[in-house]
Amino acid sequence: MKLENINWQAVTEAMHAQGYAVVKDVLTAKECDGLVKAYNEPEHYRKTISMERYRFGQGEYKYFSYPLPPLIQQLREQVYPQLAPIANDWMRVLKIPTVYPAEFEALQAVCREHQQTQPTVLILQYGRGGHNTLHQDLYGDFFFPFQLVVCLSEDYTGGEFVLIEQRPRAQSKAIVLRPGKGDMVIFTTNFRPAKSTTGYYRANMKHGVSEVRNGSRYTLGVIFHDAK
Repeated sequence: MKLENINWQAVTEAMHAQGYAVVKDVLTAKECDGLVKAYNEPEHYRKTISMERYRFGQGEYKYFSYPLPPLIQQLREQVYPQLAPIANDWMRVLKIPTVYPAEFEALQAVCREHQQTQPTVLILQYGRGGHNTLHQDLYGDFFFPFQLVVCLSEDYTGGEFVLIEQRPRAQSKAIVLRPGKGDMVIFTTNFRPAKSTTGYYRANMKHGVSEVRNGSRYTLGVIFHDAK
């Protein structure tokens, strides 16, 4: 894992400007392949979800159980402190009284206060025709406004990562990304502050995955808050 090479100032600027940031080569090919291989090892997971059953799309994903694999735990613990100041800036300009703690362990303590104790980190698998409908990953009353996905495979076509920004009294804006294997996308869980002539307002955002035309698409999804 190559977290020490991330330009967090550039990430901060991108998050403020557009609500997402793409960071190249965060995981090595070997780390990605290891996570994909472990997909079929049931001891790592607490729940498997068929997207078709819940009309979420077409594909499957699995929620990890605690304790998380060391690689994923490290990713959560080291990325969160870089994002907390950005989150608090967003709350401030939107005049929302929430203040997020500086360290990840303290964030988990807040989750426990809200009876949110189930891990939300997941790995997603899509085959041909697979897709994920637009959604938000909230999981409870308390949520951290950022999450991330890491692309774990590259032998597929289609399957673009899609963000939709919905602004009041305006048409929605689509953002389509194709991260490479090992690349990380940081994006807003719910909304971002957008500047107007009178201040800031909430621009609602959802995310999903376009249809996979060929191959197999695997991604790691890291949500920082836990679920009820």
